[in-house]
Amino acid sequence: MDNIFLIGFMGTGKSTIAKGLSAAYHLKVVEMDELIEKRQGMSISDIFAKKGEEYFRKLETELLKEIQHEKNVVVSCGGGTPLRSENVNAMKENGKVVLLNATPESIFERVKNNHNRPLLENNKNVDYIKDMLAGRKDKYFAAADIIIETDNKSREQICTEIGESLGLI
Repeated sequence: MDNIFLIGFMGTGKSTIAKGLSAAYHLKVVEMDELIEKRQGMSISDIFAKKGEEYFRKLETELLKEIQHEKNVVVSCGGGTPLRSENVNAMKENGKVVLLNATPESIFERVKNNHNRPLLENNKNVDYIKDMLAGRKDKYFAAADIIIETDNKSREQICTEIGESLGLI
């Protein structure tokens, strides 16, 4: 089976859905942000603060290249992963790209109490999220093989919708 790459803005449910797909379809989970934090020995916020966003983006690209040799994996990508065309190419060569989409209001509700989101930390409001989403939307939609709306749906509903869309059910 092809790997599944979950993309989307922070707070759209990538980590939650990766775990659900793993349980439903016996897939290994690769949590990109978590793995990068572990390997770097510091949080994403600290990586951004100490080494910069560009350094972090390079780590994401290297990790995607590494994953290319694996099968039956669901990858929870960082929110900025599909902003680089080389990342999109790597994902498409090795699986299906599923965009999890949500409204700025839903995203705000999901991330408002989380402090490990460096690009949002001092700008946690719906208007800022709306502006960031608008800047990424074209790249997200261009990268996606499948688009799943996550608002007002349970983890099970979303996982079933992805399974049906990919022909796993």
